[in-house]
Amino acid sequence: MARLHFHYGVMSSSKSASLLINAHNLKNNGIKVEIIKPAFDKRFSASQIVSRIGLSGDAMAMPNLMEYQPKEDTDFVLIDEVQFFAPNDIDKLVHIADMQGKTVMCYGLMVDSNEEMFPASKRLIEVGAKLHRMESTCQINGCQKLATHHLRFDPNGAVIRAGDQFALGDSNYKSVCRQHYNEMYRGIKQKVK
Repeated sequence: MARLHFHYGVMSSSKSASLLINAHNLKNNGIKVEIIKPAFDKRFSASQIVSRIGLSGDAMAMPNLMEYQPKEDTDFVLIDEVQFFAPNDIDKLVHIADMQGKTVMCYGLMVDSNEEMFPASKRLIEVGAKLHRMESTCQINGCQKLATHHLRFDPNGAVIRAGDQFALGDSNYKSVCRQHYNEMYRGIKQKVK
């Protein structure tokens, strides 16, 4: 069984909820779990992961993973918002999985709203993490296609094409399909058959 996993999807694809459900089920089976989140993610709580559907659970908030050492009896390490960590943090997770025999399950975004891979997500692919895509549908009214991209909007509803990609929250984002991303971000109308 793979020891390093990357559960990725767009915003609102239930990544945090899935992490919390997995942690709950593992703990109910007597398996020791540690949950980590980036320290700067204080949207709902400084020391909890909170999903948009109301699930929550305690987590260790860490600025990076370089000094992190799971407890000896820990079996699973679950990381939320993994895209906000650095590539060398991913290398630390590889060490924990390969040298310490812990199962590491990462949850996060693959790409930012400019269609660029987050460095940590890229590193997870480079080191051979087992990939698990979490699916959601496009948030454009009436569209039922797979959401694969994010659009970021300013307060006036205009698409933002530059700037900091380490922004928290989803009030100014929409998860969209590739077609709607290309139409709205690039102005490319696509012919649908």
